[in-house]
Amino acid sequence: MKKLVSFLVASLMVLITFAQPDDPKALHESAKTFMRTGDFDNAIIVLTRALQQDPKNLEMKKDLVMSYYLKRDYAKAMEGVKELLSRDDADVVVYQIAGNVYKALEEPEDCAKMYKKGLKKFPNSGPLHSEYGELLWATKDYSAIKQWEDGIKVDPAYGGNYYNAALFYFYAKDKVWSLIYGEIFVNMESLSERGAAMKQLLLQGYKEKLFADADLMKGEENTRSEFGKTFLRTMNKQTSLANGGLSTETLTMIRTRFILDWFENNATKYPFRLFDYEHQLLTEGLFEAYNQWLFGSSENLAAFDNWTKTHAEEYNNFNTFIRGRVFRMPPGQYYQSGIDKN
Repeated sequence: MKKLVSFLVASLMVLITFAQPDDPKALHESAKTFMRTGDFDNAIIVLTRALQQDPKNLEMKKDLVMSYYLKRDYAKAMEGVKELLSRDDADVVVYQIAGNVYKALEEPEDCAKMYKKGLKKFPNSGPLHSEYGELLWATKDYSAIKQWEDGIKVDPAYGGNYYNAALFYFYAKDKVWSLIYGEIFVNMESLSERGAAMKQLLLQGYKEKLFADADLMKGEENTRSEFGKTFLRTMNKQTSLANGGLSTETLTMIRTRFILDWFENNATKYPFRLFDYEHQLLTEGLFEAYNQWLFGSSENLAAFDNWTKTHAEEYNNFNTFIRGRVFRMPPGQYYQSGIDKN
């Protein structure tokens, strides 16, 4: 009889143990798994139960709103966004999520107010500057470029503003910052589709913008940035190399001479991470491979493939080099003095 009682007690304890609700952290991890697999309904179910145990958990609240957003239940997502925005601990990601929801509901005015509130709280947030600029651009408000430039200035390690600013300048008359910002972005995000597309724009920009005229300084009277003028004057010394047209090989020669000249005459006055990086590649014998990587596949994929085979060691060394480094722009190297009116 004692054995039977003991067995029943033990069985009851097991049942009680398994009936206990899961730990909120475990539930959250389970919900994340559902989110990663696109099962947003189950993610919502699990997150709702987890929040019953830990109702103030910011991360779980954000994931719940994101699940509603990704499920396209924007009404529910907006309810959650309003609650998140009212919290004192609302972080940058909260404002990013809110931006997605407002855009999905096509409420640009309220979305703009929300971004302004977010930037007042987080003035040095590159992502918020980038996304607010995208909202303005979508409504044909070309002051978007100011947001992207501000984002580059206050958060230079964030790549999104370089991407957006480069695109803006590619479609404008600018022939300095389209190239500089575009190349910075490629080095920050080389493996993405955006990075591959930016490489194509860079080659196009050198052909259709920078070297379109024999005199690179033509039409640059209103350029406000002294750094930009110095860039053009230094490139202008190599303009004769473009007389036979531009190819990856001629661009490599032009850019090699540019870097050598820059470091002899301008590097002290204008320290700049991108040019430091190019100089390092040149010193280590990897600059030709870098230019092939940057322009070759966009110019002629077959020729690029052939180059990598005939220069296998050099290209392998370059790939090893870039895999071991993360390219980031540091603070204090912002030289865009206002928006040029070219």
